[in-house]
Amino acid sequence: MSSSSRRRRVIRTVIGLAAVLVLSVVGAGAWFYHRLDTNITTFDAGGVATERPPAPTPTARGASVPVNVLLLGSDTRNDGNADLGGGDVGVGHSDTAILLHVYADRKHAVGVSIPRDALVTIPSCRLPSGDWTKPRTSQMFNEAFTVGEAEKGNPACTQNTVEALTGLRIDHTIVVDFKGVAAMTEAINGVDVCVPNDVNSHNIKLKKGPQKLSGPPAVDYLRARYGFGDNSDIGRMKRQQAFLSSMIRKVQSQGFSLPTLLPLADAATRSLTVDEGLGTAMKLVDFAQSLQQINLSDITFVTAPWRFSTVQNGRVDLVHPDVDTLWRLLREDRTLDGQATGEVGDAASATPTAPTESAPSPSPTATPLTAEQLATPVTVVNGVGTDGLAGHGSAAIRAQGYQNVALGQTTGGRLRTEIAYDPPFKAVAEQLAALFPGSRMTEEPGSEGITVTLGRDYHPAATGTPTPGVPSGVPAAATGPLPTTVPSAIAENSRSADTDPCANLTFG
Repeated sequence: MSSSSRRRRVIRTVIGLAAVLVLSVVGAGAWFYHRLDTNITTFDAGGVATERPPAPTPTARGASVPVNVLLLGSDTRNDGNADLGGGDVGVGHSDTAILLHVYADRKHAVGVSIPRDALVTIPSCRLPSGDWTKPRTSQMFNEAFTVGEAEKGNPACTQNTVEALTGLRIDHTIVVDFKGVAAMTEAINGVDVCVPNDVNSHNIKLKKGPQKLSGPPAVDYLRARYGFGDNSDIGRMKRQQAFLSSMIRKVQSQGFSLPTLLPLADAATRSLTVDEGLGTAMKLVDFAQSLQQINLSDITFVTAPWRFSTVQNGRVDLVHPDVDTLWRLLREDRTLDGQATGEVGDAASATPTAPTESAPSPSPTATPLTAEQLATPVTVVNGVGTDGLAGHGSAAIRAQGYQNVALGQTTGGRLRTEIAYDPPFKAVAEQLAALFPGSRMTEEPGSEGITVTLGRDYHPAATGTPTPGVPSGVPAAATGPLPTTVPSAIAENSRSADTDPCANLTFG
């Protein structure tokens, strides 16, 4: 055999072996991705409200937009979680809820912890039967997750609640249970935490001091309430924020490469429930990689401004106008000190284009409403079906100072605007009627508030334009100049992700 023939044979052999190797790797990769995809559970998008805050739009060609992700921790004991959390099998609550706002520049992020005991309005939510509930006021925030008592909870209802509360459109919702936390911490070989004191309470035992936790002990650290400070959920949120900071630090130190992220995704997907937009392993990995340019010092965790409720013992009230300012800063993609962060131009901002007209003047009234009357529960329903109609109506109502305004489920077919009210709220209903000329008032005993159902006679221009800087359909709760420093009520409830992990871990 000639030397040239031998060379050609060797080359063919090498090419053949290379082809076999490539096919094997690709086949193994495809198998691995398929396994991850089959791990993931998604929740039905049909439960997401039809009336939602608008999606942000880029301010310049090629610019990014902010992304809002709702992170929920389920304390369900179903599906083997009782081995980690103890207690009875049953539908869980979302005792951990963090709204992560990733700025358009992809270099800053804010995570807002919403207290589980916060009293909020739970808007209309879908039941497993397909029916929709009526909005309920003064409910504990974590009750939204249990609406319908589905085995996997009701993430869509919690998402609806957060959108109604904040005026922010939620792009993705992720639910993780105890098993997911245990698996993810093991996948990255533990998370460095600090335990402020020895704990031996409610079957949870932790030793004081800095240490690395993974698996069941990490779950104990995150879910423990008793044995720290005043045993409150507020202190637990502080430790959860510190834990997430350490977890982010660990992932960043290992890099955002596929060898790092895929094992983490494999561990996570076995216990995740996500929206359909994150329903594949690669979508999760792509989202994680989109965050790799954010420095730890540019991630801030905030507990929504709060105080203990004076109405319901043991519950929490969100503090106005401080919490309204926080939501507005995030809606306008501003840092907590009011600065713009857009990608394009020196002063660019990812704030959606907003009307430049003046805000509506309050309607003249014979007797100004009291603070108590302005807190009356008001539900705004789109009775026509036109996109964003209820959002416009709620913005007009909030611009008059009303604080407890929620969006109801679209009905359609209504010709004339109707204002249904419980008799104790007649005076408030009469003043609302002035905002909607030609509307009809209907007494509805036992309704515990007011429902404004918008008809074809309602035209947004008739009640003024939305407040400048607030997109159409978004509650105009906080108006006026933006802050130039971090407001004190926000600063005192904040911690940077690069804060000493042993600092500020308890409350009381």
